[in-house]
Amino acid sequence: MKKHWKTAAAVGVLTLMMAVCLSMAVYRASSCLALADEAALLSGKLSFVNGSADRAEQTEATEAVVKEPARPLAETPTAPAETAEKPQDNTHEGDALPVKALKITNGNMTYDNFMIRNTTDVDLDVESLLSAELPFTLDNNHEVQVLVYHTHACERYLIEDTGEYYSDYYPRSTDGDLGVSAVGEKIVETLKAHGIGAVHDTTLHDYPSYEGSYARSWETICAYKEKYPSIKVTIDLHRDSMTTDEGVKYKPTFEHDGEKAAQIMIMAGCDSDGGFDFWDENLIFAMQLQKKCEDLYPDMTRPLNFGEYTYNMNFNNGSLLIEVGTEVNTVEEAVRSGEYLGTALADLLRP
Repeated sequence: MKKHWKTAAAVGVLTLMMAVCLSMAVYRASSCLALADEAALLSGKLSFVNGSADRAEQTEATEAVVKEPARPLAETPTAPAETAEKPQDNTHEGDALPVKALKITNGNMTYDNFMIRNTTDVDLDVESLLSAELPFTLDNNHEVQVLVYHTHACERYLIEDTGEYYSDYYPRSTDGDLGVSAVGEKIVETLKAHGIGAVHDTTLHDYPSYEGSYARSWETICAYKEKYPSIKVTIDLHRDSMTTDEGVKYKPTFEHDGEKAAQIMIMAGCDSDGGFDFWDENLIFAMQLQKKCEDLYPDMTRPLNFGEYTYNMNFNNGSLLIEVGTEVNTVEEAVRSGEYLGTALADLLRP
């Protein structure tokens, strides 16, 4: 009888594990599907290339305990050894395919002048979140209190806007001037200009291996916190990617003072299973930054993306992941948004 009970229990556990694995596979497949058309995009069927990292990576990163930095901190400028390989744009041999600019408004909640895409079962009280005190306060000094880093530092942009891209375009580069590192540098530069101490890490956590990027960036932010105990805000800066079945790529774009810039998407996560106890405090920060961006630069933001994920946002109550444009926005458009984002952050955080 006892043996039969153990066998039944083992079968039950195995069945549950298979169901969980299947549901995760379905989730990952659906989240990475190419867009069928613009209507699908606006209804929220996005191709979150950057947001599809393994949950196992998140767990690995969360459980990482770092006593000493695993590698030297790559504060700007990037260490020469890490940028030895700098693939540039070469003569293209692929087919020319269209790039389409649009403003993304695929939220399922609207409040005042901005939108939210809530994929959780949490009932959001936006008014309360906007009126709440930030969960941290910056000190009125010149110590480093903001860290900008990149789990996927090799994510790059186009150099110029020709209205098309080529099918052999490779949207990754170790040259920081071509990608998200250039945007991070502008954010930090802008924060410093407003009197807020900030540091920019340019470590290539996704090179030469993409796998394990989140675990490596977790080690990096732990090392920075050890070096600068005054850090209260950590921002993981990425860019997104959205493509239709026909090969059309979308670039989320808006205009300010007659100049084009890349739309940004602020991501805030939660964890219904526990282990991320202060997600609601991060959400206060995310919501208030979203409002500040829209107040200063209308149409700058895509809907705030609130879902059940962590992506290293469980480091502290001032941690966010922000996507700036897609791989077919230009570097200029993305860096311009970096300046706007830095200004909005400074306006929100300034003591």
